[in-house]
Amino acid sequence: MTYYSVLAVTPTSEEWIPDYIGAATAIVAKHGGKYLARTGSHERLEGEGEDAGLRVIIEWPSKEAAVNFMNDPGYVPHLEARTAGSNSLHFLIEGKDDLA
Repeated sequence: MTYYSVLAVTPTSEEWIPDYIGAATAIVAKHGGKYLARTGSHERLEGEGEDAGLRVIIEWPSKEAAVNFMNDPGYVPHLEARTAGSNSLHFLIEGKDDLA
């Protein structure tokens, strides 16, 4: 079953970003993930709340792949840097339609 990571990331510091991008890209691919979107180009169509600086969508072949990525020893220091240098929300969404 396909899963999707959907992130809202607002950097509070940009120091972590240069090291993060290349490392995260390689480790996502290592776990079978694929970036579908990684952009600051987004707009709110509905609702209220704070806007994120960046929106990221990653497609995973399975829940296990996404969890293994998050726990990858090579990713952990980059995750710590991102969470220390940003306000981030990360949702893992199963690719199914419960309402169909």
